[in-house]
Amino acid sequence: MSTEETPAAPAPRSLAEALRARHDDALAALLRSRPDLITPVPADLTQLATRAGTRASVVRALEHLDRFALQTAQALAVAADPATYDELLGLMAGDEKDPAVAAALPRALGTLREQALVWGGDDRLRLVRTARELLAPSPQHPSPTGLGPTVREATAGMSPGRIQEIVTTAGLASTHDSVSAVTALTSLFTDRERMAALLAGAPADSLEVLERLVWGPPYGQVTADPAPRLRWLLDRGLLLPTAPGTVVLPREVALHLRRGRAHRTPEPVPPPVEAAAAHRPQVVDTTAAGQAYTALATVEELLKEWDEGGPAVLRAGGLSVRDLKRTAVALDVSEPVAAFWVELAYAAGLVASDGEAEERYAATPAYDEWLQSPPAERWARLATAWLTATRTPGLVGGRDAKDRTLSALGPGLDRSAAPEVRHRVLALLAHLPEGAAPAAESVLARLRWERPQRREDDLRERLARWTLSEAEMLGVTGRGALSAHGRALLGAPVHHRTPQEEPPEGPEGPGDKLPVHHRPAPALAPLPPAEQATAAAAAARLLAPLLPEPLDHVLLQADLTAVAPGPLRRPLADMLGVLADVESKGGATVYRFTPGSVRRALDAGQTAADLHAFLAAHSRTPVPQPLAYLIDDVARRHGHLRVGAASAYVRCDDDAVLSEILADKRAAGLGLRRLAPTVLAAQAGPAALLDGLRSMGFAPAAESAEGDVLITRAHAHRTPPRTPPEPVPDGPPVPDDTLLAAAIRAIRAGDLASTAPRRQPETGTGAAVGGELPRTSSAETLATLQAAVLTGESLWIGYVNADGAASQRVIAPVRVEGGFVTAYDHTADEVRTYPLHRITGVAELADGDH
Repeated sequence: MSTEETPAAPAPRSLAEALRARHDDALAALLRSRPDLITPVPADLTQLATRAGTRASVVRALEHLDRFALQTAQALAVAADPATYDELLGLMAGDEKDPAVAAALPRALGTLREQALVWGGDDRLRLVRTARELLAPSPQHPSPTGLGPTVREATAGMSPGRIQEIVTTAGLASTHDSVSAVTALTSLFTDRERMAALLAGAPADSLEVLERLVWGPPYGQVTADPAPRLRWLLDRGLLLPTAPGTVVLPREVALHLRRGRAHRTPEPVPPPVEAAAAHRPQVVDTTAAGQAYTALATVEELLKEWDEGGPAVLRAGGLSVRDLKRTAVALDVSEPVAAFWVELAYAAGLVASDGEAEERYAATPAYDEWLQSPPAERWARLATAWLTATRTPGLVGGRDAKDRTLSALGPGLDRSAAPEVRHRVLALLAHLPEGAAPAAESVLARLRWERPQRREDDLRERLARWTLSEAEMLGVTGRGALSAHGRALLGAPVHHRTPQEEPPEGPEGPGDKLPVHHRPAPALAPLPPAEQATAAAAAARLLAPLLPEPLDHVLLQADLTAVAPGPLRRPLADMLGVLADVESKGGATVYRFTPGSVRRALDAGQTAADLHAFLAAHSRTPVPQPLAYLIDDVARRHGHLRVGAASAYVRCDDDAVLSEILADKRAAGLGLRRLAPTVLAAQAGPAALLDGLRSMGFAPAAESAEGDVLITRAHAHRTPPRTPPEPVPDGPPVPDDTLLAAAIRAIRAGDLASTAPRRQPETGTGAAVGGELPRTSSAETLATLQAAVLTGESLWIGYVNADGAASQRVIAPVRVEGGFVTAYDHTADEVRTYPLHRITGVAELADGDH
């Protein structure tokens, strides 16, 4: 799609005229790349051009340029205004006419034109004024080109006599005025042959001074009595004074010494992303699926820990350092990794604060719905939340601008660049051959080339590194390479391989580098929400066959352990989590049965017979005798003692047991005393009494006021319904095609109204000056509108709406009655009705323009 002005049109005299000559698709490309220009929609193209030249908008546009496009803009900032394409090519490619630069320059110039940073034809290229001010070299803001001011700029405050001395010393004829002298000196410095002859007679140490300044910075310090090598340069204008004790290398001299190059190292081609290792795609997908399963298990384990109410919310928001450490210990991971899983659950809407007086974190109702979904769909929800979230877990533990610690789930973790960097890193991985893992440094080098203007204290590089590690933990990548379901998550095409197509596992190891020749990166832009949901569903379909099937059995062993050789079905996993304690996790999970865990199952309402039947039904091996004895022994003693509220009491049919408790020194803190042979009263509460007796080796059971055993089940604490946190956008969102079409239509219509030629009124009473609204009397307005109804002519009107906003419109009146005019509004492209009292005036359009 070309963004250049229509060839048949006359040369534009302003950016507004250049935009007016563009086709709608070119305007759409501009508004898509710079969405801040239609927030709100400009009234016409003149307003659009004005907005495109504001400092904030230009800075944002420059930040989104790649390195070569930015270098091209920097070259235009030091070129003449206007400059020709050949002059720009000379600054970029030098006297050697670097073919790579020459081949890439049209693309870079097209990007600058598309984004309205450059306008005009190839014979009159103009950088917008604000961009020139930002990029042109100055003592306060040196240019990345390293160039200094021109001869004309450097001699602006120099005396005419001194200028004439320099001209004659340089071997030129004296002139009658300073302007012609500066012009002659500039002509000398830009003439390759004459300049070479002048420098041929320079002392060697003078040439060394020029070599030190040629690539910048161009400024140097001199004393009041310069050395001979400096005096030779100053006398010929090869160095010019800018302030007392300061000299500068003129731009024309530096360009001669650089052989015409504005940049020391032009970078027309992005650095390639190199593959550090290659694996079979099947191995990558299987490894990534294993990581995806681990991710699901980790999130489930995290929220199971917080099922009865998680850690307290800090007054400033977020988790305390102590609670994060506890969470890391519970998950058996490091604190940064624990922060990642906590933030991921929060981004997916699975955890939030409960909003109560003593605010705590807890699972949301969405977590229960999430648990009921198939594993692949659960993973897709987590991966989508991670890909689009602006919250950045890697910042946890760092400091904000006020030197406050950034905490997990706390404020200050949003970084608008995070989704774009994550998506871009994965897109670069998608560009590699399937199964290829990238070299991290080559990914970072590519990102630096694509966004060189952003210097956010290396945030983008840190985001990229975090993306590579988080994608591996989440199962988007496997062994560093993008998986098939990871490609589908991006909306990238996935090649479905047959076993015969699988290449053999290569000998390459992690240390080997496989260079990948540069190719244009795929255009994988972040997807709109609806398309992202479709991509997530496709990723889930690819992942589902790779995830292990849940098992309905375990392997019981004689050492009071049970081995789950894979993921367990939910009812089995839930019951086993109550009956036994997890001892180790990994490919297989090991559970250990203890008296405490068996008592926990009995407290939950199970009987010994229930437990024996459960184990027999779900074990592939016979129930070991030690485990059966353990269950029977704990069940026999369970409930022998009964604890109720007196403040608390203990009752037992065997008074000898109560006597044993009273005689035990460990019971001193419970404040026990005998009320009857089978009843003890306690000063401690029921919960403390239960814990105390259990620590003494007894197995008491709580009972109700009616004497029935209380069945204790874990109370699942849930927050009220919560929505996931909204990402913090980096500026206005990219408009969709519908909004673009409507905005362009409105801008075109508004431009038609503001630029349509007006017929000059005979009296001049209704004439608008300088773009003002037309002004006519009420009687004249009514008469003109009624006449237009009869003749079918279009009129230009000024209109003020109910909010007091004034606008210009071109209308074709259809009916005037009851204080209203009904007309076809060319500006809005629809029939509208306007109150007459809100029309400031009318004017007829020139013949042939309606």
